[in-house]
Amino acid sequence: MKKTSSRTRAVTGGAIVAALALGGFGAYSASATGETAAAAPAAAVAKADVKNKNTTGSTHLTIEAATKAAQATLDAAEKENQRVSVAVVDRNGNTLVTLRGDGAGPQSYESAVKKAYTAVSWNAPTSELVKRLTNAPTLKDIPGTLFLAGGAPVATGNHQGAPIAGIGVAGAPSGDLDEKFAQAGVAALAK
Repeated sequence: MKKTSSRTRAVTGGAIVAALALGGFGAYSASATGETAAAAPAAAVAKADVKNKNTTGSTHLTIEAATKAAQATLDAAEKENQRVSVAVVDRNGNTLVTLRGDGAGPQSYESAVKKAYTAVSWNAPTSELVKRLTNAPTLKDIPGTLFLAGGAPVATGNHQGAPIAGIGVAGAPSGDLDEKFAQAGVAALAK
């Protein structure tokens, strides 16, 4: 084994000590920067966002409200001895809640989700959207949609009437019944 000179050992040792010191300083510097950013008052951040004219806000149903609407929908169907599935989607079409009633057919789950998505996407009951297919038959080709009666949008007075959710129902013998039950869920949110 080759013996290294004391000068080489001193230079190498000094380099190692310097690297460790810089690494420690970097870690301290990074944590100090994080503390400064975390110490910024939330109110100042919120004011900056409010003043930004390049952003918008939207309203969404809570899980509690979505569950209430879904259960009211399912209850309305069960009162008429109908076996259905119910889906509630948010403004962006993301599924919030699904309920499959006892004895509901296997196809009803997916159909309910698609009807809810379709209703919120066009802010119209799906029974109305079915009528639009005569003038625009390719609408039905849009992925994730289902142009059958049984979907209802949930809108508020805020945001210029834009929908905040959609409720879809599938499994009753007619789309009219599906949509009637979906409207019961919308009505439950108004209470």
